[in-house]
Amino acid sequence: MSPHVLILGGTTEARQLAAELAARPGVRVTTSLAGRVSRPGALAGDVRVGGFGGAQGLADWLRKERVDALVDATHPFAESITANAARAAAATGVPSVVLRRPGWRPEPGDRWHPVPSLDLAADLLPLLGRRVFLTTGRLGLAAFAHLSDLHFVVRSVEPPEPPLPPYTEVLLARGPFTVADESALLGEHRIDVLVTKDSGGEATAAKLAAARQLILPVVLVQRPPLPEGVDTVPDAAGALEWLGFNSP
Repeated sequence: MSPHVLILGGTTEARQLAAELAARPGVRVTTSLAGRVSRPGALAGDVRVGGFGGAQGLADWLRKERVDALVDATHPFAESITANAARAAAATGVPSVVLRRPGWRPEPGDRWHPVPSLDLAADLLPLLGRRVFLTTGRLGLAAFAHLSDLHFVVRSVEPPEPPLPPYTEVLLARGPFTVADESALLGEHRIDVLVTKDSGGEATAAKLAAARQLILPVVLVQRPPLPEGVDTVPDAAGALEWLGFNSP
């Protein structure tokens, strides 16, 4: 029987892994998307959209679809999905691994202020600047909604969910971005502090280089911890090796 691999997707690495697996004869691959992006890009293999109904719903799906391996390649901040995946894998005995790209590392000249949550990022902002470039995604912006004395420029792929701060400009854009473009944006909007999540990867790292060049402070929201005992790999090649395939 063909092995069936379930990928919890939504990242570049998930897309890469699906393409690698779908190209291998005899392998069935299904990528599950949460459905938060209205127009996701094309994916190799089977695709399902929407939640499973928590850990129990995912466990039921793993059994019903006879999944042989589970790869959690969701965003590093998809904390509840990762927790549910770990519980479902443990309940069913399906081998699982978390694919997480490495986080960003500070370089000389960076003025980073690490914080563990969006709420604490909001608490810090009035001490650092008045014009804020906010790139934490479209969810969770309620943490900043009370900051009526600050001006926000919010960038996200999809329109952000309210409530928003009273003085907010919204930019809809998808990476990758260049350092030159990010520097121009920061200058055009007279930004004096950047807020972002430690998502890692190259697609959105240019804003950090631009902030470094302009000597701007960066409030960096740290990743939530992974569930205890989960296996991790840093990229699609590592996931292929974990699955028992050799990377081409």
